[in-house]
Amino acid sequence: VFLDFLLLFWTKTKRIPTGDGWWGAGEKPRSEDEKVFPFQVQTSDEEIQDLYERIDRTRYTEPLEDAGFQYGFNSTYLKKVVSHWRHQFNWKKQIAILNKYPQFKTNIEGLDVHFLHVRPPRREGQKVLPLMLVHGWPGSVYEFYRILPLLTDSLDSLAFEVICPSIPGYGFSEAPRKQGFNSLAAARVFHKLMERLGFSEYYLQGGDWGSLITTNMAQMKPECVKGLHLNMLTSKMKGFGVLFSILIGRYLPWLVGFTREDVRRLFGSVGFMERNVYEILRETGYLHIQGTKPDSAGCGVNDSPVGLAAYMLEKFSTWTDFNNRDLEDGGLERKFTLDDLLTNIMIYWTTGSIVSSMRFYKENFKTNIENRLDNNTGVYVPTGLAAFPNELMHVPQSWARDRFRNIYSYSYMPRGGHFAAFEEPQLLADDLLQFVKKVEKL
Repeated sequence: VFLDFLLLFWTKTKRIPTGDGWWGAGEKPRSEDEKVFPFQVQTSDEEIQDLYERIDRTRYTEPLEDAGFQYGFNSTYLKKVVSHWRHQFNWKKQIAILNKYPQFKTNIEGLDVHFLHVRPPRREGQKVLPLMLVHGWPGSVYEFYRILPLLTDSLDSLAFEVICPSIPGYGFSEAPRKQGFNSLAAARVFHKLMERLGFSEYYLQGGDWGSLITTNMAQMKPECVKGLHLNMLTSKMKGFGVLFSILIGRYLPWLVGFTREDVRRLFGSVGFMERNVYEILRETGYLHIQGTKPDSAGCGVNDSPVGLAAYMLEKFSTWTDFNNRDLEDGGLERKFTLDDLLTNIMIYWTTGSIVSSMRFYKENFKTNIENRLDNNTGVYVPTGLAAFPNELMHVPQSWARDRFRNIYSYSYMPRGGHFAAFEEPQLLADDLLQFVKKVEKL
């Protein structure tokens, strides 16, 4: 009982300030319009024709022999993707799929925030809980279209009422007009969204930027967050304890809290430095560009649909499995259909949101992240962690405890990479469900 009281005390006292903000044009007005209004994706023949004309003017560069995806998106395979885009892909048909779920917008802190709001069908005896899913880059709410029916239209004793917001500056959410909109601002905006929808307590799930935003939400208003489930795990990765576990963990894993699976994922056959340092350096060039000069690189991909596709789809190849870099087609169609991938691209293209989405990196890396308040504040809400084997970096539970102080479940997922909801919706839904049932004591 004493430990429960102590945890409750820390949950209530150790938090990051909520603050406030205004990201619209000009000065903040005295009152804000809090209406929630329906939204549907639309297009026009002119928009589609402009896309085709730009595609037809594309100038390609021949790939190096036997390069696969090692130099980025292989242009031989890119021509196949673009041919499908130009001649088979039906944007109007995909819009009908996008509009399958109810969508809305509401103005928060000067920004029109877009979100899906999917309610489960009424079933006698079924418990329904509110859940927010948050995407990352280069994703969108479309990543969740395969997992939504598993969470909302389930015959299980538990179902979810799901809210999926688009991060401001991504897709159908308005882009900030002012500097400084980082993950903490997004967390505050999403709390305000849930409050506006009438929710006082809810569950959160996220990967990529969604992992940081939902973590910030749990740090900001822990009394509102019943549970936090993440499929991209983070650790402070510093201090003597981590160094000791790296040096000793491969040989005496039990001494540092590693399992055999931790050893396999951290060290593999190439060693820790190759897997977790050099490999990450090879795959984070985009991060340095977007974290420093996003508008420069963004100018090109905002003007060329084929350039945009190459830049974004390369991530859906490599971040699904590093081994895909050795393949001429990048293994893209092993986990995804071209229609699904191009639908995500079209969300960025038609909204012109690639530059504003890239700026999110700049805003979060403007200052030393080590000194950010959220980096030095623990997470005390019930937490579930799903470790997918092909995620960019593996974080053992013993490392995760440094940040997440109330871990209810930690799962070694059998397959899947960075885009868990898009790649393995059933696995992610099952793990989320078992975590929530533990918290709810069902």
